Amino acid sequence: MSQLSKYFIVEADAMPEIFRKVAQAKSLLETGEEATINGAARAVGISRSAYYKYKDAVRPFQDMLHGRIVTFQILLKDEPGVLSGVLNVFGGRGGNILTINQSIPANGCAVVTVSAQTSAVDMSVETLLDAVRVQAGVLKCEILAG
Repeated sequence: MSQLSKYFIVEADAMPEIFRKVAQAKSLLETGEEATINGAARAVGISRSAYYKYKDAVRPFQDMLHGRIVTFQILLKDEPGVLSGVLNVFGGRGGNILTINQSIPANGCAVVTVSAQTSAVDMSVETLLDAVRVQAGVLKCEILAG
């Protein structure tokens, strides 16, 4: 019998509510909106004991990506300046580009993979994805690995 994986990525809506509330309480503490664990637990409607029981086991996905090397796959229009605009988003947000691989453009589009160190990024990786997606000429952007 094979051993189950140690970690799972689960959509928030599919998780028990207590896990989401623990993540909310941790966020309140990290942002300074609540100064104490007791205050954060009370604010989200859980007990301190529930917070302590799950606090080390529950982490939002973007927190797991923060500080790591993340590889993004981006579909770009084959137009001058599009890739430069995308790279400026990474650089302007504190991302350290490690590798760039681009396919030969076909049908007016090119697939680009960008690996970046995210430890100095000043926002969540999810927000960084959104910032890339709204750039002119970006057709699609997603996390390939991280």
